[in-house]
Amino acid sequence: VGLCFLTIGVACLIGVIGFLIYQFKYLIPDIKKNGLREPEHRLVPALLGVIFLPVGYFMFGWTARHAVHWLVSLIGVTILVAANFLIFQCVFVYLPLSYPKYAASLFAANDLSRSMFAAACILFSRPMFINLGIGGGVSLLAGLSCLGVAGMFYLWRYGGWLRSKSTFAAHG
Repeated sequence: VGLCFLTIGVACLIGVIGFLIYQFKYLIPDIKKNGLREPEHRLVPALLGVIFLPVGYFMFGWTARHAVHWLVSLIGVTILVAANFLIFQCVFVYLPLSYPKYAASLFAANDLSRSMFAAACILFSRPMFINLGIGGGVSLLAGLSCLGVAGMFYLWRYGGWLRSKSTFAAHG
């Protein structure tokens, strides 16, 4: 049973390779040609990640039953973790580029928020999975992650406008 956690390592390896390919084949040549450009330009891999995140959730949730081979569920987990890796890498680059003066505070607030949410998840996750089952509970999470798709595309498209309204953001 514990061997299924190896998929997390495999997914991170896939995410690292994908992110490095993006950097060496696209981002670095683009920076050399066009300069740094706006911070939203760094969110491009996250756009792919937010699309694959619900795909991984749904694949895991709908195949986590005896009638489906366990490998299919683990492929869903691999997709989910690789997508999550891409999203996190892009956000961790986007934040300090958008708010360089406050980068340390942003990372601290990001870490605190994620940790508090993870701690709170313990309170609702067990009752949610007991009441909805694995498929229903994971499908609920997948549905919520679909909101992230709209949010990331909005940030990518209108992030510059949002930053222009902020007194804390780097401008120019």
